[in-house]
Amino acid sequence: MPSDTVLGFDSSGGWIAAALIRGDTVLAERFTPLAKGQGEALMPALKALLVEAGVDWSDLAAIGAGIGPGNFTGIRITTAAARGLALGLGIPAIGVNRFEALALDGPDLPTVVPALRGQVWVQTHGQPPALTDTPRPPVSATV
Repeated sequence: MPSDTVLGFDSSGGWIAAALIRGDTVLAERFTPLAKGQGEALMPALKALLVEAGVDWSDLAAIGAGIGPGNFTGIRITTAAARGLALGLGIPAIGVNRFEALALDGPDLPTVVPALRGQVWVQTHGQPPALTDTPRPPVSATV
């Protein structure tokens, strides 16, 4: 019987986020804030997630990997782990960007992702993302 269990994970920021899903059911999920050390912590976190859900690596049908935007090193950690797992397990690895994932909440709404230096990435439906300064509230003068 073919499996429809998918492991998705992301370390493109100051975190490791992971979820294990089967069909429409979330079997286990985890979000760990982590300023550094994602490379060392990712695989043990994924293994713990599988153990929590009672799932073995061989039960996976696919890997979903966060591909940013985010920090370069974190994206490389995620994509390298996903590629290695996919090749070793003989299953596909599918890259998912944060805009696509966030747009699931409202596909016709603009999607905003924080960037560096007080900027944000903004993507509206059907358009490429644009880097812009964070809107600031107007300054009112008091006399």
